[in-house]
Amino acid sequence: MSVCRERLTVRGRVQGVGFRPFVWREATRLGLAGAVANTADGVAIDVQGDAAALTLLRDALEKRLPPLARVDALEAHSLPASEGASGFVIADSGAGVEHARAPADSAICEACLTELFDSANRRYRHALINCTDCGPRYTVIGRLPYDRAHTSMAPFALCPACAAEYADPASRRFHAEPTCCPACGPQLTLTDAAGRDLGEPVAGAVRLIAEGQIVALKSLGGYHLACDARNAEAVARLRARKQRPHKPFALLLPNLASARRLARVNDAEAALLASRERPIVLLARLPHTDEALSLVAPGCPQLGVMLPATPLQWLLLSAAEPDCRQAAVDLAWVMTSANLSGEPVLTDESDARDKLAGVADAFLAYDREIVARCDDSVLRVTPLGTQSLRRARGYAPEPLTLARAGAPVLATGSYLKNTVTVLRGRDAFVSPHIGELNTRAGVIAQQHAAEHLLALTGVQPALIACEAHAEHAATNLARELAGRLGAALIEVQHHHAHAAAVLAEHGHSAPALALTLDGFGAGPMGDAWGGELLRLNGATCRRLGHLATLPLPGVDRAARESWRMATALRVRLGLPTADARFAAAGFDTAAIEQMVRLGLRSPETSSLGRWFDAIAALAGVNFTQSFEGQAAQALEALARPCPPGDGLWRLDNGVLSLWPLAAHLATLGDAADIASCWHATLAAALADWAITAAQDQNVGTVALAGGCLANARLMQPLTAALRAAGLEVLLPVQLPAGDGAISLGQAWVARLSLESP
Repeated sequence: MSVCRERLTVRGRVQGVGFRPFVWREATRLGLAGAVANTADGVAIDVQGDAAALTLLRDALEKRLPPLARVDALEAHSLPASEGASGFVIADSGAGVEHARAPADSAICEACLTELFDSANRRYRHALINCTDCGPRYTVIGRLPYDRAHTSMAPFALCPACAAEYADPASRRFHAEPTCCPACGPQLTLTDAAGRDLGEPVAGAVRLIAEGQIVALKSLGGYHLACDARNAEAVARLRARKQRPHKPFALLLPNLASARRLARVNDAEAALLASRERPIVLLARLPHTDEALSLVAPGCPQLGVMLPATPLQWLLLSAAEPDCRQAAVDLAWVMTSANLSGEPVLTDESDARDKLAGVADAFLAYDREIVARCDDSVLRVTPLGTQSLRRARGYAPEPLTLARAGAPVLATGSYLKNTVTVLRGRDAFVSPHIGELNTRAGVIAQQHAAEHLLALTGVQPALIACEAHAEHAATNLARELAGRLGAALIEVQHHHAHAAAVLAEHGHSAPALALTLDGFGAGPMGDAWGGELLRLNGATCRRLGHLATLPLPGVDRAARESWRMATALRVRLGLPTADARFAAAGFDTAAIEQMVRLGLRSPETSSLGRWFDAIAALAGVNFTQSFEGQAAQALEALARPCPPGDGLWRLDNGVLSLWPLAAHLATLGDAADIASCWHATLAAALADWAITAAQDQNVGTVALAGGCLANARLMQPLTAALRAAGLEVLLPVQLPAGDGAISLGQAWVARLSLESP
């Protein structure tokens, strides 16, 4: 037998996912000697034995991994064989392991799900069952290394049976840090709004929901508000209490078969729904006459659907419908984030009781702390691929891999849809979606997210990046941290960051053009940008052009009241502003006309988002918005495929004018005709703009970014036209097109600025 010895270095998602016991089991089965240990870089394996057995071990590391593990790189180095080596052990973690990667939370695995409903198993109906293949990770970790003592499970001492499993490399729960059982783990409680005990938690919560009540349910990364989605009165009451009149709610359904009763589900969508990340997936809804389901997503052609991610969700659904694991059933619950309007999702029980007083009728909770807030992720599948709309639970803080390493950076993101990003080496750690920073709770949540991410990555930033030309909580945090940590402060313009995020995600370092299309971002003079054509090269960015501007009567109010934008549009087109629909709603178009004509509180904006608002109100599909993007969504829902209009846009020295298109749309009477012509012609105009600039600039790559690209009716024909012209098109994939990616772009530009001459 030929005895060989190797040192294998494995990088990727290999810590906190059962990787070391997997290596131990494989090495032991193959009769190999040595040790496996966590290191600062990943996992190191010192292994000795028959050469053929070593080959089989490497093969297993590449092809047969634990469910949550992912190998990004495997390096093998030969070493001199040792005399008398025998046995294989799991060694203690090496120095510097605090610089490893914190794993994301994962949905319950099949093995734990089987045990959950096995009456002979000691974890039968244990609402917090988990193992190395599933369960909470990021949301319970305070700091690394990922040991139980550094998680919110530290107060719960393991019982003898759980301790034995925890110490046994052959067990599925070897070093599963959140592991526990009914005898030693956190306990469920069900209480009313006054804190009075309501008896058995699962059965009681199911009964309340069946009676039309609203239950606040503690989940992995925060509270949900749950009610029966087929009870119209309950859904309406939840909307009224949460002050959320129109924004769609997510649905929790037990299985794919049940989802197919309500929506069309293709193979890619089915795979996403059933994935370990368990995101909310937007599905095309089927026609129905159910009044309550209409209230879940009013006027929206899609339903946001998720399948059970936690054992508690499975217990609740199974108690409501015993056959829900195997069969298609009509069981459907609203499962929406528990937060007040504009605030982040709630995580603390006392805070939830205080802020949800008058919203929730009861509270189903457990006594394990949520260390890190983590909302539900939202994705959808388009012909262009999977698109992330909100990146959080199941995905964050898994790093994006950058093209090259560089200085450590912290970036504090934007005012809306905030995230923070930490760069360490080639890894970009983007926090879960935090949300808006217009409340004290939002500001505190952002500060905690930044501090937590720095603690998990072990990064001492040399640079701190923030938004330029802006005065808000994200820039304030950046300035405070830069002073406290002695880091250089780098300011990055909003749309530059949008474009840079896409380039960073794709590892593109050559010059590129970018179309950045959104609602608002401050330009260098504080002006309102939002429809920009940029040229990027390294850390530099130059504005090549913009959309022809239109007025913002009332400034911020114009972004909420789309009728104002339509009135401003009519003024600029020289059309009468009187509108019977507006008058019936009490809108004073004469006052807005006066503001625009006199230039009173009506600054100009190049924002494509405000163009969408104006056209939506012109078509009569939306006059006021109760949530961001409502007007654009309503317009998109009406659009049908049609050819673009001829001669309905102009290019003049880099400025794309949509005024000819607006004049044409004002002559159309049918809302669907307006929506269809708008989308088709806009896509053609934007493509013409970018193609012309690419030829002028001799650049072959165009990045697309900004919140308007969540619109599939725009994104698909625009991308097709650019590719047909021979351009390479870079789209946001892992991160949202909107402001959730701003922090990554800021961080990437800040790092590149060190390399600029």
